[in-house]
Order: sequence, then C-alpha cells, then structure tokens
Amino acid sequence: MSTSRSSRGALLAAAACLALVPARLPADTFSFSGDTTTMSLAEGGQHALLTGHSRVESQDLRITADSIELFGKDFTYAQARGNVHVVDARRGIDLTSQELFYDRDRKIARVRGNATLADLKNEMVVKGGFIEDRDKEQIDIIQIGVRIFHKDIVCRSEFARYQRDKKILELSGMPWVSKGGDVYQAARITVNLDTEEISLEGSVQGTLEDKGAKTDSGSTAGKDGGSAPGAGSPPSPPGEPQPSSPTTPPAAPGAPQGSPPSAAPPGATAPAAAPPAGTPPAAAPPPPQGAAGGS
Repeated sequence: MSTSRSSRGALLAAAACLALVPARLPADTFSFSGDTTTMSLAEGGQHALLTGHSRVESQDLRITADSIELFGKDFTYAQARGNVHVVDARRGIDLTSQELFYDRDRKIARVRGNATLADLKNEMVVKGGFIEDRDKEQIDIIQIGVRIFHKDIVCRSEFARYQRDKKILELSGMPWVSKGGDVYQAARITVNLDTEEISLEGSVQGTLEDKGAKTDSGSTAGKDGGSAPGAGSPPSPPGEPQPSSPTTPPAAPGAPQGSPPSAAPPGATAPAAAPPAGTPPAAAPPPPQGAAGGS
C-alpha cells in the first residue's frame, strides 16, 4: 500500500514539473509549454491541455495559439484554437487561422476560419475558409471563398487544389482569374504559376484589356464600322430647336440662277399678256368721225 502511494506521488510530482517547464519527448523531439498545463500520462492515452500563450515547437515547425490540446500516442495530434499561428521555416510557410488540427506523423495540417497561408518561397498568398496542407504529398486543398494572389495573377473560386512540386493550381466552382487586367472565367481553370500559362475548360468567357490607345467614347464608331451620327460635331440636346436656314424666293422663269428678280419701275404698266395660241386677231378700231378722205 505504501509502495502504491509513493508511486502515485512521484507521478504527480513529475506532472507538476512538466506543467511548469517546456517538456521534451523522445519521439520526433519537440517541446510544448503554456501558462497553465493539465496532463495525463496514461499508457496509450497521453493527453495535455495548454492554455495561455500556448506553444508547440519542433526543429522546423512552431505553433502558437490561445489554447493547444495534445493527444494520442506520444502526443501525435495537436488541436489549436484561437489566434493560431504556424511557422514552417523549412518550407517558408506562414499560416494564420482560428482553428488548427495537426498530425505529426502524416504531416497533415487542417485549418479553419479566415485561414491565410503565405508561401514565401513561391511568392503566393492563399486565403479561404478551409485549408488542408499535406506536406508529404506536397498538395494544398483550399475551399470556401478561395482567393489566391501570385505576382500579377489573382484567382477566385470555391475550390482549389495546388500541386506544390509542379506549381500547378487547379480551380473549380465558379473560377475567376485576372492577369494584368485580363479576366478569364470558365467551368474549370488551370494555372501554371511557373510559366503563368492559363488553361480554360467549358463555358469559357474572357475580357481582354486593350493595351494600346483607347478610343474616346464621344466618337465611337457605329456597329457597321461607320461613324456614329453627328461625328465631328456634338449633337444638340433633345428638345432643343434646330437653327433654320434663311429661305430665298425662287427666281423667275428664264432668269439666271442666283440672280434677284427684277422689279418694275414706279408708274410703269405691266405689259399685257400674249393671247393664247389659235386665237383670231382682234378687228381694227373704226376711224374717228369727221375724218374725211380725199376731197
């Protein structure tokens, strides 16, 4: 009975020491610490809960959060919550989120809640509601409101798969890609981040920006290539009366074009009109009375 009590006391003392200083474990050596630590060292069911400035650190990886829970054999699994920050010095990865699950054996990290992954070596930033990083397979899976930035390339979609070794990015779920002002949309888009080649599949749409001189919107040509109405002079506003040109009375028949009509002098009698053709000539008037002929 006394032996059992002494063993139990030694175990409690060891747990208290681990709660006060960073602990180092032989399997895949790493350390962890926190302001408050609760531990269980039962065989096959190790468990530790770190709260307040929680930290788990290995040779290349560092995880900090408000709280970190370690469990599984040799603390294989880590569950971090609140202001999660992961730094992978070997791969040049900086990751932030609100929640993280990490498997040390399989090298798989799953993050949720406004996750942002910065790949410093490849000059890429990835954002999404969920990110799964598979280190051994060199694959990243991003879901929910995906946004990816690489130099002058901007990508949006609902699902993305990034092959890190080949630098191939596959987008689906209403994918949208912008590069240097050009915009591409399709059912599926593949981007080679090394060569910046973009492949589109199914229901393709694109908008290409004219890099040359832009046409002024006020002198746009019509649909058939002709000039728009009123080219060269701005059109009058709707409802505004158009200026009328002065009218010129028509010239008299036979008068030269452009010459003003001749006016009769004052007191002059207008000549009688000529009789119509075919009318017999009028008889001569009788001589006045009193006029004698020869005597």
